[in-house]
Amino acid sequence: MAVFDFPEGHRVLVVGGAGDIGAAISRAFLEMGCSVIATGVDEAALAASSLAPQPRLALRTLDVTDDAQVAAFTGGLDGLGTLVNCAGILARFKEFEIETFQRVLDVNLTGTFRLCNACLPLLAKTEGSIVNVASMNAFVALPFIPAYCASKGGVVMLTKSLALAWAEKRVRVNAIAPGYVETAINAAGRQDSAHYERIRARIPLGQWAQPGDIAGSAVYLASPAAHYVTGTVLAVDGGFLAG
Repeated sequence: MAVFDFPEGHRVLVVGGAGDIGAAISRAFLEMGCSVIATGVDEAALAASSLAPQPRLALRTLDVTDDAQVAAFTGGLDGLGTLVNCAGILARFKEFEIETFQRVLDVNLTGTFRLCNACLPLLAKTEGSIVNVASMNAFVALPFIPAYCASKGGVVMLTKSLALAWAEKRVRVNAIAPGYVETAINAAGRQDSAHYERIRARIPLGQWAQPGDIAGSAVYLASPAAHYVTGTVLAVDGGFLAG
């Protein structure tokens, strides 16, 4: 077996897999021969997804803020090799409202923990791994999304803590920290050409990322090639954080 090859029948759960980055990650695992379950918060999210139906892909609804739904969903799985936590929201300018602040944290941070905890028994059986999706905003803040920045900073430290806690179970826990990616969540802001160009000029590689640019890092961290990697946060930001 080659260093990046997954075992036959390797199953991946991509929470938030219906979204732009989640869909790219799902496609990348499918290309590696894995079977994938990709989730969206509701049927509308699944209908809007760019994922095309295929035999090794299942699309399911899952609200990561609902404890009972998470328990029922994971309890129905008969095996799991990799968990990718990619569900996330932000609410620009509204996150100073306490209800919105708490909602963002519940999805981005607590939701990530819910899935990690719920999937641990399955992952321990396969010596599997978790890949959490943080953000470069865990390290470099923006002024109008305090909840998003706080939640992604929390994902970074949650990743490190769980990596330490679950190493004895041989469950690896890592995260990726994407930089500026062209997705639906920032489509409105990208209509401001001056804003778009200001950011592009600040990125050493000279361009915003596409969702597919993020996917390979998740596959790597889940693959046998990363069997000795845990507690790591991999920046995928075109060099933004380097300078």
